Amino acid sequence: MQTILGANGQIAVELARELHRMQTGELRLVSRSPHPVNADDGVVAADLLDPEQTRAAVAGSDVVYFAAGLPAKTELWESRFPTMLGNALDAARAAGAKFAYFDNTYMYPQDERIQTEDTGFAPVGRKGRVRAAMARMVLQEMSHGDIPVLIARAPEFYGPGRTQGFTNSLIIDRLRAGRRPLIPVRDDRLRSLIWTPDASRALAMLGSTPDAYGQTWHLPIDESRLTYREFVDAASAAFGTDPRYTVVPQWALYAAGIASPQVRELRELLPRYAHDSLFDSAKFRSRFPDFTVTTYREGLRAISAEAGASRS
Repeated sequence: MQTILGANGQIAVELARELHRMQTGELRLVSRSPHPVNADDGVVAADLLDPEQTRAAVAGSDVVYFAAGLPAKTELWESRFPTMLGNALDAARAAGAKFAYFDNTYMYPQDERIQTEDTGFAPVGRKGRVRAAMARMVLQEMSHGDIPVLIARAPEFYGPGRTQGFTNSLIIDRLRAGRRPLIPVRDDRLRSLIWTPDASRALAMLGSTPDAYGQTWHLPIDESRLTYREFVDAASAAFGTDPRYTVVPQWALYAAGIASPQVRELRELLPRYAHDSLFDSAKFRSRFPDFTVTTYREGLRAISAEAGASRS
């Protein structure tokens, strides 16, 4: 049985679909208020802050995927995320289950250095320090060797459905609403973005591959990177909208954060938007050469098609 912790998020939903397509056997979805993705999914309501509920939800699992998310609020990340992860690791160990941890890049240096699986942690800001501490928890579990563990790390999201990420909220969602996109800091720096269905497909593949455990993996992206200027051009072409946009300078975003909680949560990530984002997924592509990555233009056309279908 494969169990997904944090079953309501976009990554978890796509992961459940992919595991079902792969016919991996019984699938259990766990969250506070879980809903089945596939007709035969099992669902278990559990609060990952509660160790006993987490242990009961994981019991009997062969593989546990930690894909839990929280709103981008620093205090929530600090107070909840480490506890949730610690409870999940304890539960997986008690069940003798493999553990696949879905991670992000908040702990990496926010500059133009190429990011590989060996990149050292240099978090900027409180959320980055939380994610660094969580990654170290998983690496420590991996080094102990009591259960098989892997880390699957993704850069910033863009994607369909309920995908949450700054690229969706500042560019894609605004285009869909007929509003001018906003680009943070600079429009001429290369971005590394991952299509959320690709992230979930790759996570399912790693979790189902025995020799993938004991390692950190960068999930695959379209490495023909676009600048945000090029991304907006491609998105505007897909949506048939005006390609004009507004670049919001760093000082303005800092000032806006005084009044806007959403912008305030973005501020610790602003240094990365001043540099090329060079997330490298060569290791995954070498191990899984048949994996087909969705190009940026293919992804944007899919979002446009989804938006058109929802209006009809």
